[in-house]
Amino acid sequence: MKKAYKIEIKPTKEQKIKINKIIGVSRYVYNFYLIHNKEIYEKEKRFVSGIEFSKWLNNEYIPNNPDKAWIKEVSSKATKQAIMNADGAFRKFFNGKAKFPRFKKKKKQTVKAYFPKNNKTDWTIERHRVKIPTLGWVRLKEYGYVLLNAKVYSGTVSQQADRYYVSILVEEENDINNSSYSEGIGIDLGLKEFAIISNGTTYKNINKTAKVKKLEKKLIREQRSLSRKYESLKKQKNKKEGEATRQNIQKQVLKVQKLYRRLYNIRTDYINKIVAEIVKTKPEYVTIEDLNVSGMMKNKHLSKAIASQKFSEFRTKLISKCKNNDIEVRLVDRFYPSSKLCNKCGKIKKDLKLSDRVYKCECGYIEDRDLNASFNLRDAKTYRVAQ
Repeated sequence: MKKAYKIEIKPTKEQKIKINKIIGVSRYVYNFYLIHNKEIYEKEKRFVSGIEFSKWLNNEYIPNNPDKAWIKEVSSKATKQAIMNADGAFRKFFNGKAKFPRFKKKKKQTVKAYFPKNNKTDWTIERHRVKIPTLGWVRLKEYGYVLLNAKVYSGTVSQQADRYYVSILVEEENDINNSSYSEGIGIDLGLKEFAIISNGTTYKNINKTAKVKKLEKKLIREQRSLSRKYESLKKQKNKKEGEATRQNIQKQVLKVQKLYRRLYNIRTDYINKIVAEIVKTKPEYVTIEDLNVSGMMKNKHLSKAIASQKFSEFRTKLISKCKNNDIEVRLVDRFYPSSKLCNKCGKIKKDLKLSDRVYKCECGYIEDRDLNASFNLRDAKTYRVAQ
C-alpha cells in the first residue's frame, strides 16, 4: 500500500537557497506555460501539450534568449514536472473537472520543488534525517512517523510561511485489523457542532473556541496593517523611503502567512483527530451526507463559516482512513431528509425550521435535531458506497 507523509524539515542556509531557487524556477515555468498556451490558442486555435512545450523551451526559447539561461541551472526533471502539472491542470479544465488554470503567486507559495530519484541512495530515510537528491542529508524536525529504510517512490519540498516541508510517497504493508466490528454509525455535519454521531458522541465547532477567535482577530489586525503599508507605498515618491516600506511589507506579509498557517494547522489537526477517533471505534460502516459544499458556499452569510469547517477535507480523509481499515463508507443523497424524518415512525415533518433544535413528532418522539439526523443517516437504506 502506498502512503503519503508530510514532515517539517530543518534545512541549512545553503539548502534553503537551493530549495527557493527550484521553487522559483518551477513557478516561472508553470506560469510561462499558461501564457504560451493562451497565445498559441488565440493565434492557431490549438493546445500545446506539456511535452511539446518542454521541447520548445529547451531547444528553441532558451538558446535564442540567453538571459533566460538561469532556467537550466536547476534540475531539468524539476522544471519538466512543473510543466506536466500545468498540463494536467489544462486537461482537467478541458474535461470539465476544474476551472481554468490560475497563475502561481509567490506570496501564496503553492509551488513545490520536485526532487527526482537519481540513484539508489536518494530518498534514504533515517530516524532524524532524510537524504534528498541534490540537497544531501536534511534534518527532520519531527521523526518517528515514517518506517526506517522505507521504499520511497517520489518526493517534493514546499515552503509555507518561512517553514519547509518534505512530502514523500512510500510503500507500506496494509495492516488491516480483522477484529470484530461494532454496529454502523451515522455522522451529521453542521455549523453549530462540527459532527454529531449516532453513538452519542458530539464534536464541537473548533472555530467557536477562544483560541481560534483570538487568532482570527489578530489576523484581521495584521491584514489591516499590511493594507495600510501598501497604501503608504503608493503615496511615497522617494525611492529610499519606498525601499524601506517594501522591506516592511515583506515582514508584514510573513506575519500574515504565519497566522494563516497557524489557523490551518489547528483546523487540520482537529479533523485528523476526529477521523482517527471514529476509525478506532471500528464501526461496521460509516454513513455521511453527500454535501454540496460548493453550492453551500454561495450563501454569502454562511460561506466563511462553511469554509472554516473544512467539510470536504473531512470527507476525503474519512474515506481514505476507512478504506485503509476495511470500513465501508456510505454516501446518502444530499436531498435525503435526514433532519425532517422521524426516526421512530418515519413521518416527514415538512414545517421543520432551522431554529427548531429539538425534533418533536406527533407520535411522541422527542430528540435533539442533529442526533435524530444522525440516526436517520445510520438507518438509511438508499446510498452509494464511496470508492
